[in-house]
Amino acid sequence: MKQNIVLFLALLLSACSQPSGNNAVSNDKPFSAEGKKVIVYSTADSSNLRLSVTDTLSFKTLAQPLETQVCVFVDPSKTFQTFLGIGGALTDASAETFAKLSQPKQREFLRAYYNDTTGIGYTLARTTIHSSDFSSASYTYITEGDKELKSFNVNHDKQYRIPFVKQAIAAAGGKLTLFASPWSPPAFMKSNNDLAHGGKLKPEFYQAWANYYVKFIQTYQSEGIPIWGISVQNEPMATQRWESCVFAAEEERDFLKNNLGPTMHKEGLGDKKIIVWDHNRDLMVQRANTIFSDPEASKYAWGMGFHWYESWSGGTEMYENVARVHEAWPDKNLLFTEGCAESFKAGGYYNWALGERYGRSMINDFNNGTVGWTDWNVLLDETGGPNHVQNFCFAPIHADTKTGDLIYTNAYYYIGHFSKFIRPGAKRISSAASRSQLLTTSFKNEDGKVVVVVMNQGNAKTTYNLCIGTSAAEVTILPHAIQTLVL
Repeated sequence: MKQNIVLFLALLLSACSQPSGNNAVSNDKPFSAEGKKVIVYSTADSSNLRLSVTDTLSFKTLAQPLETQVCVFVDPSKTFQTFLGIGGALTDASAETFAKLSQPKQREFLRAYYNDTTGIGYTLARTTIHSSDFSSASYTYITEGDKELKSFNVNHDKQYRIPFVKQAIAAAGGKLTLFASPWSPPAFMKSNNDLAHGGKLKPEFYQAWANYYVKFIQTYQSEGIPIWGISVQNEPMATQRWESCVFAAEEERDFLKNNLGPTMHKEGLGDKKIIVWDHNRDLMVQRANTIFSDPEASKYAWGMGFHWYESWSGGTEMYENVARVHEAWPDKNLLFTEGCAESFKAGGYYNWALGERYGRSMINDFNNGTVGWTDWNVLLDETGGPNHVQNFCFAPIHADTKTGDLIYTNAYYYIGHFSKFIRPGAKRISSAASRSQLLTTSFKNEDGKVVVVVMNQGNAKTTYNLCIGTSAAEVTILPHAIQTLVL
């Protein structure tokens, strides 16, 4: 009997010591690079290379690299989080701009983003719950003062946004993982009686606002647009001159656990994912600790969304905060929910720094446990809008509505080095570079293909070895370039 108890305790201890959750490390069967070919796709500054096939390489034996050899080390047997997807936001601004294009240009745009053969294969999307700054005007789905939501309708969205979303879904093969975010409750529900300039949701309207999310999901789905999830509030610590609403961490926690979460479940929407925070990396640790440490709130939270604008004041991106949340709450998913290059300047479409910011962020965010990555507007016009408060920004693709032409910034190609090759269901695998000018992340798709992304931040052409076990393929990357290696 004593031996049985000892054996039981040993087995229990062993089970408890194993990693758990979606983002836990596991060991897969050994991967051999022997006999495999590596196809290299490149995009580079001061060149015509844009997602171009630049080489097909073979592996040779390299048991021990020399100190002078630059290497990217990949171990496909060490797997981490499961990849959800990459995409961008289907905003009113994008939809209105899309509607101004000719039909051939509309088809070109849809193929460019959503076709995984001729385009970059987006599989993820975000939209807004009524208006944001990237709408031509402010609006809600109800008449002012209607706390019972009897007037709720999405007639506004039927003109541009809903047809646009439907075409994006069709272009993506009939399936697009779509989540929605509100910028502000209706003005009468807020302490400042204003859609804009911050303010807070009045406690007496917590339930009415929770009901509003349900109405949105149900109505969009009745229009043939499945909603995968929602975030609680876009940028809840920002007071802005456009639609905004402030939620302190405790307020978001209590609204989630007492109103939004239970209401979603009561209405049969318990399968919809709820994303908290949806703001910058700087304060995400405090928000995660406040919400996820409360079991009653945490049970409704699929994970945490975050943005990159903490660097707007001249600082640097705080990737380590993503890592801290992932370490502390490994069973919660991390999703990049918004990022764009602000301060639009006409003629700045070809600034190489636009794309490099995306590459740097995506590599670091994925390496720190992020499961998916969502850009902001998929399309804007030649002014960086439309935007009803002149908060003009860049998008990966712009449309010159005067000429009818599409303008592809290098950000489109940098994002494509990830989205075209890493497919939903992939597992991130271990990878690291031996020199700091090279950034890298790697994934293994469900079909067994290994995808390695390497970004050269430096000013010099670099030759490096792609090392898997005792095999290596020699690769050359141009300065200020990004490559995807597929094997």
